[in-house]
Amino acid sequence: MVDRHTDGKGNGAHATAIDPLVFMRECEPSTAIRDVSEPLLAIVVQGKKEVFLNEEIYQYSVAQHLVVSVDLPLGACVVEATPDQPYLSLKLKLDPAQLCEIIAQTNPDTGKKESVKGWFISDAAPPLIDCAIRLTRLLDTPQDIPFLAPMIIREIYYRLLMGEQGEAVRQIATSGSNMQRIAEVIKRLKADFTKPLRVEELAEQANMSASSFHRHFKAVTSMSPLQYQKQLKLLSARQMMLAENADATQAAYQVGYESTSQFSREYARMFGAPPIRDIERLRVA
Repeated sequence: MVDRHTDGKGNGAHATAIDPLVFMRECEPSTAIRDVSEPLLAIVVQGKKEVFLNEEIYQYSVAQHLVVSVDLPLGACVVEATPDQPYLSLKLKLDPAQLCEIIAQTNPDTGKKESVKGWFISDAAPPLIDCAIRLTRLLDTPQDIPFLAPMIIREIYYRLLMGEQGEAVRQIATSGSNMQRIAEVIKRLKADFTKPLRVEELAEQANMSASSFHRHFKAVTSMSPLQYQKQLKLLSARQMMLAENADATQAAYQVGYESTSQFSREYARMFGAPPIRDIERLRVA
């Protein structure tokens, strides 16, 4: 079904008549793309993909799913795809408010207080795959979408909450959970990433001690607050150079770097090449 709905439309993301549902199609292995991912569910239908966050790299393939619980600077590339058997997947944007409603009706308090990682890869259970099939099938009967799509999406949320990684999903929307407090801090970091980082202020916002905040932040995002901010800066600078034709010096100062040599060094470490060479490579690709 995903193949049929994306055939002839080219590579990349394809919106559907169901608002939070997007299909992905790639006919050949792709170069790594880094971006800040919002909370989402992604299920691989065909092919194989690699995702990486900081130093962690994972592959996931057919009938496996990725869930991202908080905004994270994830990298991703397709590693298995051909024109005859393209990489195919579906993505569903997750709505914490809707999750919150379902949590309130199921089991509001699991008693677990430790932070869990803000992303995971797992095998998709048959009931979850069944939901994804039924949701996709609705595209063939558009008149049914307004009534039935919200019900099936609600069931998908329920399946995620009841699955083996349910605690990670639960913490997205549980008010006062460590993940939710870290998610609020992440919103602030995203809004003010060019400003100097004051961990004490962020810890105060999260209502934690500085050491506790640092530990919980790393548990959720797999990196320190400073590393997270640095990745936001470098991603933003890269986008600036690519979309606005800014040079490396302009981009470095715009995102808060005082030293262009430090900017180039950290940029090359993250993207595998200095700014000018990386941007040229992206334009050719």
